[in-house]
Amino acid sequence: MAAAPVDDAATRGERAGTAHPSDRRDRRTTGTALALGASASGQTGAAVGALAFTDLGVPGVVAVRQVVAAVALNAVVRWSPQSLDRRSWLLVVALAAVMGLMNLTVYEAVSRTGLGLAVTVEFLGPLAVAVGTSRRALDAIAAVVAAVGVLVLVAPGPTSDVAGIALALAAAAAWASYILLSRALGARLPGLRGAAAAATVLAVAWALPVLLVVLLARPPWQAVALAAVCGVLSSALPYPADMAALRRLPASTYSTLLSANPVWAFLAGVVLLGERVAVHELVGGALVVVANAAVAALPAHRRGAGPTGADPAASGGDDDGGARA
Repeated sequence: MAAAPVDDAATRGERAGTAHPSDRRDRRTTGTALALGASASGQTGAAVGALAFTDLGVPGVVAVRQVVAAVALNAVVRWSPQSLDRRSWLLVVALAAVMGLMNLTVYEAVSRTGLGLAVTVEFLGPLAVAVGTSRRALDAIAAVVAAVGVLVLVAPGPTSDVAGIALALAAAAAWASYILLSRALGARLPGLRGAAAAATVLAVAWALPVLLVVLLARPPWQAVALAAVCGVLSSALPYPADMAALRRLPASTYSTLLSANPVWAFLAGVVLLGERVAVHELVGGALVVVANAAVAALPAHRRGAGPTGADPAASGGDDDGGARA
């Protein structure tokens, strides 16, 4: 994403190439901390949301999270429904549908296979977009490494949760579609306006189910609170942190840092959900992370494609990254 420029002296000096080396170092350090913090927050939020699956079900948790995401985006992004033409609205509705599918499938996968495995497999989506739009042999090699990593990670056999793995792959496909739609919408709507519009459409669609669940099922308030915390940690906090990080870091550096998402997911699964991680899962996850980092670390203009793997608040539609609301 091409985030809105920060209009301060340090940024103007950096653009002109006159920023002091210590200022640039401080900006990169701060940007790195913000990007990693946003990534850790997002995966922690996913683990917190998983704690509410029993009482709310996956759709209930996703619905509450989506409403919170829309509120968070609309708090930081100004957009008007009247400013969208017919073509833009079609893209917004398509993006909202893909966002809903992406969140539902990955959370269903988490409920079946665990957080670390689901998030790692889902990361194949951004990698597929980067490799598919690249002509570099190194990117093809990275794709092969990632594929091997997934095979090692899931260790297919009679006891494998085939449905859970299929759902994670569906989430990866949805993320890839999200990236492409974000780019198309970003060409028409600058910044995060497209993502805000799509998140709002999706939140409106989820509003009635949320109301029905609360009125009819009467879930424990603790479960609703956990789902709301999931929305805050996975959406409300990462959005501004990601935007601030993108103002301080090159997009390629930012995308490389986001390859840490599966690592945070495994840690959150172990600490908050009590998941056990096998050696083959660690090895497979590491291969996928390395493949994503290798692709993302290359400057975009050398690969013919934008950076991969950008997470939830980073989508301006300008690159291959994408904010997942």
